[in-house]
Amino acid sequence: MVYSNRYLESEVLSADPMRLVNLLYRAAIESVAAARRHLAAGEIRERSRKVIKAWEIVNELRRSLDEERGGEIGRSLRDLYVYMQNRLVEANSRQIDAPLAEVEGLLRTLEQGWAAACAANEPAQQTYEPVSCTC
Repeated sequence: MVYSNRYLESEVLSADPMRLVNLLYRAAIESVAAARRHLAAGEIRERSRKVIKAWEIVNELRRSLDEERGGEIGRSLRDLYVYMQNRLVEANSRQIDAPLAEVEGLLRTLEQGWAAACAANEPAQQTYEPVSCTC
């Protein structure tokens, strides 16, 4: 666990803003998935902790939006984040899985879209061509 935390810390500290958003999506997905497992196992305290963690991550994603530059997409994304936060609160207070499953699906879709956007912004990979050393 210590090595995992050190690796994650290193990954976060060296990540560019695009990668940081990807890490937040991944952490939120993992938290919601864990909350669902804890709910199924009847582990109330653990479920609640994971739901709160997911809520906080989504809140950070919402706070990091630049709505001025993002325009309508930024506003729509903000509304979606607020919706997901409300569904997480509902899942936690009512102790039901459906809102968790919905939020997990939304986060996975957003993460996939973000990963595609990141890939589109990366410089083209150069292909390796061996060099001939014959003179």
